[in-house]
Amino acid sequence: MNATVNSLRITSLLLLQMLCVQQLSAAEQVNPISGEELTKQTQIYQSRGEERPDGYVINRSLLSYSATLPSDFGRALANLEEGERWLDIGAGEGRAILDYCTGSYDGSYYKGEARTGKKARAVAISIEDRRTDQWHQTAASLDENHIRYLSGRTLSEYSKDELGKFRVITDVLGGFSYTDNLARFTASALSLLEVNGSLYTVLQDVHAEKGENKPHYEGSPFLTEIKDVDGSELRVCSWLKRIGCVEVSCEFKAAFTPPIEVYRIQKVCNDVTVPALTTEHYQAGTPPERRFYLRQSPARQATSTP
Repeated sequence: MNATVNSLRITSLLLLQMLCVQQLSAAEQVNPISGEELTKQTQIYQSRGEERPDGYVINRSLLSYSATLPSDFGRALANLEEGERWLDIGAGEGRAILDYCTGSYDGSYYKGEARTGKKARAVAISIEDRRTDQWHQTAASLDENHIRYLSGRTLSEYSKDELGKFRVITDVLGGFSYTDNLARFTASALSLLEVNGSLYTVLQDVHAEKGENKPHYEGSPFLTEIKDVDGSELRVCSWLKRIGCVEVSCEFKAAFTPPIEVYRIQKVCNDVTVPALTTEHYQAGTPPERRFYLRQSPARQATSTP
């Protein structure tokens, strides 16, 4: 698929999402996401070269992943066996997967602990096709489908049969930071995890679980906020810990600019239920400014099926 057709497809998908959002009842949707904001966000996704805005990084290395994500991520990746699989959401150029697949990979700080033999299989997902010559050359040098690159669709548009199951899922400022439907995205990601597998992800500029940190940008709110059913603040970590069938750890890293909170979400059984959220505010950015509120009815919970 050429870049023009791919860009048109993404624009159509985002506009369709907007129409679906606008069809929600007033009780579910306070401020429908405007077409203007979705257009701005689409332009960010499609940006190339010098037009790509600061903060929209597409070439994060595996070393960057290890420095950003929870401390046990490196060991989890090093322990993957040949028959297991890793999914990287928001992979950009797929550099982290390429780093993993090179012969020099030694377990990312766990030298000598990485499994011997062939590496686990890996799948990269990106809203835009950002593959480089290095990706194509590496893919050609490996067994067929040892690494795959999927683009042009959001995570929830892939079926579980199409993607399969994964032992490790990563999202470093990908869909978890950019989606306009946080509950649906989280349910989709967890549905792809094996039992005892883990999702590693991160948010910038968010109210930490135990911290008293203030928003990084003066005069602005946190980039991602959730309101409880009574209108009080519900911190993202607390919302994640309300998900059924998972164990969650949250770690605040104040040394980053903006500060970040990183999450490890381990799936411990298949009956996953994600507390449903409604989007109240979405402003395009890198990442966007988002505000959600918790729906009261348990019947509206997002579900991750086995």
